[in-house]
Amino acid sequence: MENTVINRERTIVKTSIIGIITNVFLAAFKAAVGLLANSIAVLLDAINNLSDALSSVITIIGAKLAGKAPDKDHPLGHGRIEYLSSMLVSAIVLYAGIAALVESVKKIFKPQEPDYSILSLVIIAVAVVVKIVLGRYVKKQGKKVNSGALIASGSDALFDAVLSASVLGCAVFYMLCHISLEAYMGVIIAIVIIKAGKEMLEDTFHDILGRRNDPEISKKIKEIISTQPQIIGVYDLLINNYGPDKNYASLHIELPDTMTVDEVDVLTRKIEEDVYHKTGVILTGVGVYSYNTKGGQSAQIRNKIQEIILKHDWALQMHGFYVDTEKKTLRFDVVLSFDIAKETATEILLKEVQSSYPDYKIQITLDLDLTD
Repeated sequence: MENTVINRERTIVKTSIIGIITNVFLAAFKAAVGLLANSIAVLLDAINNLSDALSSVITIIGAKLAGKAPDKDHPLGHGRIEYLSSMLVSAIVLYAGIAALVESVKKIFKPQEPDYSILSLVIIAVAVVVKIVLGRYVKKQGKKVNSGALIASGSDALFDAVLSASVLGCAVFYMLCHISLEAYMGVIIAIVIIKAGKEMLEDTFHDILGRRNDPEISKKIKEIISTQPQIIGVYDLLINNYGPDKNYASLHIELPDTMTVDEVDVLTRKIEEDVYHKTGVILTGVGVYSYNTKGGQSAQIRNKIQEIILKHDWALQMHGFYVDTEKKTLRFDVVLSFDIAKETATEILLKEVQSSYPDYKIQITLDLDLTD
């Protein structure tokens, strides 16, 4: 796992350095073309390339900081710093789009006649190809190592290719028809870039706030644990993310009430090891539900209560059921949808179950719908 983290950081740094070098060269060439051709669109494109280079610098810094070892103040590591770097990259993309929009609108009201040459068109055309290749490469590497910052940079580079292609099209059109459309095209492209930056920013906010469990990872963890014959069910899986590929989880397993503490200890250690080696997720807590192994009255009560609970649309699942017919106690968990408040659900369920079993002491734990 440690080697994977090191390789991931190296990939991010290497890809970002390639992006920095490429964007600096493109910015220099485009700035020269823009000044010589008196083209605001080309100059804005050059500035956009410089912002891309800055984004790559931020990505490198974010990856380095995120790779720092855990310390006393941050015992779970510094991985979430990458989300902050992704946010900065997204903000830069958004700012570049807004700046391009402002300048393009200005040129609509105060137009300037451009003066393109064949050489300038060739340079812009080459820039389009380079940006497409760079964008696909950076985005591919970002997906490979699960780096939001690289994915954002790659997407931005592809948008830049569209921007440069549009500038090229406007230049050719001007040379043929002597009508300048680059300011209007700049407005359209700026809006596209703003939309992309907004979506990148929203995506990063979701990572910071905490997303719903990934259904594929959740399913895989449950499948791994369910291979153990003693385990009757897996519930309440909660995955906490502390940076890309740094996931910690807790869950409950349902076990027969005949197992000893020693047997449970051996079993939980076994599933913790299996889940980590097969998914990279660290199980930080494994709770246990006790399952009635004696049928008869216990099974009848379970079925009756399950019928009472699941008649409500907002009650998605009942689990962790256990009844002691001698002590007259029963307990169970209910998974709620987000359509009802916990207090309301508790009042309704307690009233209905208590009316069917007035002699029992009832304990209901309400869980949120965390996993698909």
